Amino acid sequence: MADFRIVLVGPKFPGNIGAVARSMANFGLRDLVLVNPACDLDDDAYRRAKHGSFILDGARVVSTFDEALEDCFLVAGTSGVTTKGESNYTRIPVPVREFAEGTRGYREKIALVFGREDIGLLQEELEMCDVLVWIPTGDEFPILNLSHAATIAMYEMYQAEHVPPKTHPANREQKERLFNTFDDLMEEVRYPENRRNGTRVMFRRMMGRSIPSEYEFRTIMGVLGDAVRIIRNGKPWEK
Repeated sequence: MADFRIVLVGPKFPGNIGAVARSMANFGLRDLVLVNPACDLDDDAYRRAKHGSFILDGARVVSTFDEALEDCFLVAGTSGVTTKGESNYTRIPVPVREFAEGTRGYREKIALVFGREDIGLLQEELEMCDVLVWIPTGDEFPILNLSHAATIAMYEMYQAEHVPPKTHPANREQKERLFNTFDDLMEEVRYPENRRNGTRVMFRRMMGRSIPSEYEFRTIMGVLGDAVRIIRNGKPWEK
């Protein structure tokens, strides 16, 4: 997983910082930097951090944005205020999931920057970021709580790195062969004629929902194919 640094700029509420620390612990992150926090790490922060208290203990407090980004290869700012136009290029967003997929396999330090609870990141701070990351939300209430936004972003980064990509699905021709073999099996076991069509459709829908991989297709096809051959020939299965 890429080496992520969580940067909170001007956080105002200790509880939010504590909640961010707790989520960092959940996703195996350790590097927390606070830029000019407007509050202290009090009992509320530690209460909200729970098992992430050690992250608060190791958090660095800096006075400038530049200091927080030191040694970072890539800086991703976050904002709930975005634009679809090209004129304000500093606020053209990349969905957080797309960003997470794009950083899969990075080993350099990446800063995930979150702004103040009330006004977010300032324009000059956004201009120091390499990319603006956006968490899609409903249009009516687009701004997430600081700790919630951080948790969602960390989850996406973690999932992109740790959840294996989907295997290659079976193609249409392979699936049709499977359905035909299923038809042959119903024929061989003398499945009632009046129930075959409904069962055939049910099997097709079930396989459609599951989106079997090529490996799964070969396994199921092997079992059904062997069953058909055994019934037809009256011979037991052999290795």
